[in-house]
Amino acid sequence: MCGASMKEMPNILWLEEIKKEDIVSVGGKGASLGEMTSLGLPVPKAFVVTAQAFRKFLIEKGIEDTIFRRLERLDVDDNDSLESVSREVQNIVLSVDIPDHIKRDIVDAYARMGANGEVVAVRSSATAEDLPEASFAGQQETFLNVLGDDDLLEAVQRCWASLYGARAIYYRAKQGFDDRGVNIAVVVQDLIRSEKSGVLFTSHPVTGEPLTIVEGSWGLGEAVVSGSVSPDNYVFDLRSGRVVDRLIAEKEIMIVPEGERGVKTVNLTPEERIAPVLSDDEVARLATFGKIAEEHYGVPQDIEWAIVGDEIFILQSRPITTIRQPDIPRAGAKPASTLGEVLLEGQGASPGIASGRVVIVRDVRDTSTIEEGDILVTRMTNPDMVPAMRRVRAIVTDEGGMTCHAAIVSRELGTPAVVGTKKATKTLQDGQVITVDGEKGIIYEGAVEAPAPAAQATTVAAAAPIVTGTLVKVNVSLPEAAERAAATGADGVGLLRIEHLILGLAKTPGWYVEHGEEETFINELYTGIKTVLDAFPGKSVWVRTLDAPTDEFRNMEGGEVEPIEHNPMLGWRGIRRDLKSPEQFRMQVEAFKRLWAAGYSNLGVMFPLVNHPAEFIQARAMMKEWGVDVEKAILGVMIEVPSSAILIEDFIKAGIRFASFGTNDLVQYTLAIDRNNEHVADMYEPEHPAVLWLIDYAIRACREHGVECSICGQAGSDPDMVAWLVGHGITSVSANIDAVVRIREAVARKERQILLDAARRNA
Repeated sequence: MCGASMKEMPNILWLEEIKKEDIVSVGGKGASLGEMTSLGLPVPKAFVVTAQAFRKFLIEKGIEDTIFRRLERLDVDDNDSLESVSREVQNIVLSVDIPDHIKRDIVDAYARMGANGEVVAVRSSATAEDLPEASFAGQQETFLNVLGDDDLLEAVQRCWASLYGARAIYYRAKQGFDDRGVNIAVVVQDLIRSEKSGVLFTSHPVTGEPLTIVEGSWGLGEAVVSGSVSPDNYVFDLRSGRVVDRLIAEKEIMIVPEGERGVKTVNLTPEERIAPVLSDDEVARLATFGKIAEEHYGVPQDIEWAIVGDEIFILQSRPITTIRQPDIPRAGAKPASTLGEVLLEGQGASPGIASGRVVIVRDVRDTSTIEEGDILVTRMTNPDMVPAMRRVRAIVTDEGGMTCHAAIVSRELGTPAVVGTKKATKTLQDGQVITVDGEKGIIYEGAVEAPAPAAQATTVAAAAPIVTGTLVKVNVSLPEAAERAAATGADGVGLLRIEHLILGLAKTPGWYVEHGEEETFINELYTGIKTVLDAFPGKSVWVRTLDAPTDEFRNMEGGEVEPIEHNPMLGWRGIRRDLKSPEQFRMQVEAFKRLWAAGYSNLGVMFPLVNHPAEFIQARAMMKEWGVDVEKAILGVMIEVPSSAILIEDFIKAGIRFASFGTNDLVQYTLAIDRNNEHVADMYEPEHPAVLWLIDYAIRACREHGVECSICGQAGSDPDMVAWLVGHGITSVSANIDAVVRIREAVARKERQILLDAARRNA
């Protein structure tokens, strides 16, 4: 923009003057607020310090060229340089005074908001922010509870400086935005002293189903947006016009304004912690406002809201950039809330609705009767059943939870599943027709036509996923799931299980050795792993060596020689089996060698159930003996046994390149809890202090020595646990396929909170 035309642009615009076309002047947030004001939505009064005012500031103070020269030479992948240049550029912005004419316009507009000055929120609004194709949300600063001319001017200038925060610079570079072309506006808005606040999604943020998801907590919305509190969760079905699900969380704190500047965190009383934040009527009113915004913009919206007394305020609206294409209901489809007579309830382990004929499987031999479209009902699945699990429409088990085999494989296949029903195999009958709701955990009588499945792996955000400092990877078990896994935008594969590749052959590794068919085994392994590597070019893929307990081999050809173990989970499995069965290990290593020789340098090999560095050293020596260049090979270990966490320093000295927490086993081995035993499953606690101590200890050691530290157990798919891990410095996390999007969002929120806390400490 030339200097003459820029001088003609106002420094201030009021919301009533703003339309979405003004995004170049007021940024995404400002344009959205202006649009919503014109719609008649209850938006608090506000004005915007325009992007042109910011650019005038840079030019008139003679700092524009200096800033951009520093940014042009910056390698954003060099973290030290990025942080250094970011601090330098922000200091340049903060070191000069705002021009008098811009100061005057800001102060005059502030005076118009109230006779004696209003308490306001000062929010950054980048001109490329909140676009459908690239969300910059969270990259710049927000200041709450600002009062008085001086504090307001300081907050505006700090918002300007935050355009050059390290994360914002990195994000723009990776998204292909030229720093010279991105400006920043600042929204100055009445601070709503909310009694309740939160966010809502006008459509389901994963499937696009017409369900309004409302999250709320007490006090200011910063607690929910920053991820510092677990909010209540309400699901409002627009089709039936009612709340169909609610989860009342235990909310420990709230954030409130403090004095005349800033905010503070307050502990809630025991009664407030467990009290519902919203009534059904409030949820319905919020859903109505959301529907108005969605219909106006034509795409699902992510909306921030606040409530004072009976009055609702809409604080922000942006497109949801991380959902699949919306489900399109079939003609005559019934809503999920009225599917029919309930037969059983359990835990929803894999979302989706499917109807079919029951086949009860009490033994792996029963799977031969399963046909395409049936529903598999069993006490608990095991890897022998995976071929049958690929054929069925849904899966129901008596036992298990979110970490069990049935849950993990079902989510990866995209098959609806309900686990932990306690009595499905006794209540249901072979040949009975049922409907399974894998999201709500309910089994209904008869066949009910459900909405068509969402378009698989087609996301609005595919072109511009959220960028985080912490790598967000994905867990994969089946080669046919590789494309779906890659479509999540994951930063690699943190766990490729090869058990299903081997167990799907229906013959034990020992059978192939005994019958001289090693080449068949090696080729099968090579082809399956290669499929996943091809789906993740240039991204790391960590392959876990065979980790199948003896009972999973016993039903296979050659399994008659397997030992009978009272507790196979504590027996001859993982690296201990490979070290004592060198021919089995050698076949796996041969497949890895051929992949490395074919140029797949992104392949890493991970040894499971290692409890002493000597095991890693022995495995490494065996690989070297078989021709592997172990100095170049990326070799790591699973931390599943408490001893491996305690001895992590010794593992690092032994030469591991990475370590990954297998929390499913680490929790049960630390606490002596069988996670699939319904009598003690409620005692399975990933957040147990002993478990967290082990994890924190290992993370700190890995960071100190530059070893990548990750997590690939079920806890890596829990947003709250992941936020804790990010706060404690974990390098990467690996989630189930269906959880990657929400985990990336959780990581982004936590990283933003860390940056905000650091900025406040340094302010």
